[in-house]
Amino acid sequence: MQLQATLGLSPQDALACLRRAKNPRDARTLSGVPPKLSAKRLDAAIATLKQRGYRALPITSQRYPAPLLAVPDAPPLLLVAGDIGRLTGSLVAIVGARAATVYGLELARSLGRSLAESGVTVVSGLARGIDAAAHRGALEAGGVTLAVQACGPDRIYPAEHRGLAGQIAERGALMTELPVGTPPRPPYFPLRNRLISGLCSCIIVVEAREKSGSLITARHALDQGRDVMAVPGPITAPTSRGPNRLIRDGATPILDMDDALESLGLPIPNTEPVVCDEDRTGLGSGGRAILNVLSRGALSRDELGRKLRGDPRQLDLDLMDLQLHGRVHTDRDGRMVKAMDRGKTRTGESGA
Repeated sequence: MQLQATLGLSPQDALACLRRAKNPRDARTLSGVPPKLSAKRLDAAIATLKQRGYRALPITSQRYPAPLLAVPDAPPLLLVAGDIGRLTGSLVAIVGARAATVYGLELARSLGRSLAESGVTVVSGLARGIDAAAHRGALEAGGVTLAVQACGPDRIYPAEHRGLAGQIAERGALMTELPVGTPPRPPYFPLRNRLISGLCSCIIVVEAREKSGSLITARHALDQGRDVMAVPGPITAPTSRGPNRLIRDGATPILDMDDALESLGLPIPNTEPVVCDEDRTGLGSGGRAILNVLSRGALSRDELGRKLRGDPRQLDLDLMDLQLHGRVHTDRDGRMVKAMDRGKTRTGESGA
């Protein structure tokens, strides 16, 4: 505690001091912090942690997350707000772009909701965009979610997510390995990302540019032996290049919600069967227009947009709604296909 959360040492420096020292007292000396100063920092940090509702979780604790013990340079100390005991069952991360599309945000929210309804703890980084959408989806389902922060426990980044962070602490937990007073700086985000991947059995990348923190998380996941999944998107969209590249390199593609649940070994909930291709009750005008066009054959997202000539954002929302309800799926070439009768297989081919 004195080495990291109260003395301003990085987790790596604290761990190095502990490894070089024979006992914690010697480690404090190796840190170069004067005893009087360390005592003052200790008192101030403890007061801050109590005020913020955090507690220290050392690596020797039985409540320390077991998956992190296998991660190189596992944090010697975690600071946690909320109830880490709620993080039961599978932990799955949903990560992606901060500047996400409307489609990506809705998809991340739906994924978070579906996973939480299946008893999965949804993990992300509290960032703008995909992260926040995934957290909110899990909360809407009454599920559990964990936010791993890239700053000290006395800060919330971004500041506008303070309310969201409070909800997460009530339903799950907030976690950081960084000391009190640590601001969110670029080097800390890759550190945070390795914890996200280390905690989880699987990482799902929804939208990400080619050079993004989400791909760093995916690389950490592969190095740690975790599964990586990605949501494919239009090849012309910058936010689809990251997931598409991951899929090219071997990540499991997620084509719909059932796909995600099935790939994770989770039960697929029963849904109302689609009796006939022409049964379109409950669809808005946008959904009906899409099905009418797709009844003539499969189309790419761009081809569909050119034929319908509507608002691209609304088209994405209508497409997502159709996909969630099993009326449209994506084929192996990335084209939109009108779903066949439920008597067929999910790929649209006869089960015979």
